[in-house]
Amino acid sequence: MFKYILPSPLKNTALLLAISALTGCSYLVTSMTEDFGQNLTQAMLNQQDPETVAAAIPSYLMLLEALNNQENDSPALLTSTSELYSAYINLIPENTKRRQLLADKTLEFALRSACLQNQKFCQINLLKFPEFEEIIKPTDQDDVPALYTLGSAWATWIQSNRANWNAIAQLAQVKLIMQRIIELDEAYKNGGAHIYLGAMATIIPPSLGGNPETGRKHFERALELSEQRNLMIKVIYARQYARLLFDRELHDRLLHEVLKADPKQPDLTLINSIAQKQAQQLLDSANDYF
Repeated sequence: MFKYILPSPLKNTALLLAISALTGCSYLVTSMTEDFGQNLTQAMLNQQDPETVAAAIPSYLMLLEALNNQENDSPALLTSTSELYSAYINLIPENTKRRQLLADKTLEFALRSACLQNQKFCQINLLKFPEFEEIIKPTDQDDVPALYTLGSAWATWIQSNRANWNAIAQLAQVKLIMQRIIELDEAYKNGGAHIYLGAMATIIPPSLGGNPETGRKHFERALELSEQRNLMIKVIYARQYARLLFDRELHDRLLHEVLKADPKQPDLTLINSIAQKQAQQLLDSANDYF
């Protein structure tokens, strides 16, 4: 049985924090908190019941916020906190104001983490696009983790503020980040940058400037790089490409493949479980859509 609440490790963490405060062993504290944040995020991602995760996350978010110290920030812990906020947004009912508040947190922690990893990224969200481009273009492979955390958090923030045209205009920054990641290491996070680019290319129909064929190529490449283990790719592919082009055959094939697949995959179990629920919802509404 999956044990979600871990009292002993939490007690041990508190004890080590107290000892470290007395001995000045700040390295031990940093190591413990980083490991805790990363292990917690991994535990969440490997849980198969989204409702259990949704109920558990708020308490852990408060704990992670407490562990983040402005005077001694840890990029790894900040990244874990940003990722957990992002995961929670996708688990709660649609509530625009609440999602916006959570998305603000997601982006805040991602920006802090990116700034610590590369000082050029500090306040990068405030730059005009030409200045932004000058910073992103010379990045190297060492910057990929920070770029991905920032880009994915920024995309979540834009999605949560999609009624705001100023937010939508920032898709160009996210697109540039994801394109740079593909140039540097397209297999990072199982081709996650391709998923974002595919989704952005299929937001609107061709008549309004969308590029569904480019989106299709990104989705197919993401499936290839992930060895089809990430079921959410097929859900997004069906919802944003197949529905955009009214391709019922592709739509239903992708979604039935999702429902038949085993959702249990390392670090993908939670997202796959959510994907299967969304796949069924899309199939249930298909007759009304097509």
